[in-house]
Amino acid sequence: MKRLLKLLGGLLGAVVLAVLGLFAYLALSAVWPAHPVGVQQVLAADPGHPPIGVTIYYPTTEAPGLHWLGMSFAYFAPNAAITDGRHPLVVISHGTAGGPMSHLDTALALAEAGYVVAAPLHNGDNFQDTSKVGTSEWFIDRSRQIARVNDFLLDQWKDRDRLDPKRLGIFGFSAGGTTALIAVGGTPDFGLVEPLCKSHPEFVCQLQKPGVPMRVPAATEWTHDARISAAVVVAPGYGFTFEPDGLSAVRARVQLWEGSLDASLPLATNAGAVRRLLPQPPEFHLVDNADHFSFLMPCGAAGLLLPKMLCADPDGFDRTAFHAQFNAAVVAFFNESLREPAGEQNVSGSDEPPAH
Repeated sequence: MKRLLKLLGGLLGAVVLAVLGLFAYLALSAVWPAHPVGVQQVLAADPGHPPIGVTIYYPTTEAPGLHWLGMSFAYFAPNAAITDGRHPLVVISHGTAGGPMSHLDTALALAEAGYVVAAPLHNGDNFQDTSKVGTSEWFIDRSRQIARVNDFLLDQWKDRDRLDPKRLGIFGFSAGGTTALIAVGGTPDFGLVEPLCKSHPEFVCQLQKPGVPMRVPAATEWTHDARISAAVVVAPGYGFTFEPDGLSAVRARVQLWEGSLDASLPLATNAGAVRRLLPQPPEFHLVDNADHFSFLMPCGAAGLLLPKMLCADPDGFDRTAFHAQFNAAVVAFFNESLREPAGEQNVSGSDEPPAH
């Protein structure tokens, strides 16, 4: 009996050491912004629907500490005071089954550069709940949620006086990229899904509810937000549903990204179609040797806790090095697109847009 207890005690000790070692490894690989960033978590009202959880990142002067955020540690200041000035706002729309931390590094880069960044958890399509994925309400809900988050930040948030309502942008990845296109005026035709899936099916066909074709919503069911004047659209899905003129009403400036090895959402029927259909040519980036998930934040130590496919990149592709360039390009695009009118002072107090 004593020998058994000793054995169990040894095993327990080994488990404790392993857990402590894992947390130490995660802590040592924590995301550490070059400038202090504050983080708040709030609920935005969505009348007639559940409230929307939103993680807000923003510049602060308060000292950050090491905190657990999503699936990794990061240095930030919880509920810190936002810096003075009127800040531009960027909403981040995550991909299918994602969450507010899916693009943590990009959110922090924007916050460091003087932006307020709002990352909602899309109800019905997130890592905890995918009940709306593949249904007719999927993107109706997603696009409405973007507008409700903007409503909350501009009208109800306790720090709303720190926002510039004339400078709104959106960043969207995958299904979030489709959401961003709808938010800035796009109208998809989901009647095109079934024919495409019969002729040459791609990944999105696997997301449809079996035996339940997506209906074509009435034009009044889509929520567009004319307040948004710039959009970063990354590896969007359902690009073909905007044929032939579903993007003709888009007036926002668009930066469009795609990976050359994206097998999930082929270029021709997705980002390629979006690029061709936008009334104003987007700033287009085709990233060599990148696949679909290469645009998610570098996994680092958190990769031990995540599905392998989210963290695996093609041979020779350095996600960390790419994201340094990617984030800088995203910040530069919003700096240019959301530039303040001449003669007005911006968040940095200079005549230049916020700099990364």
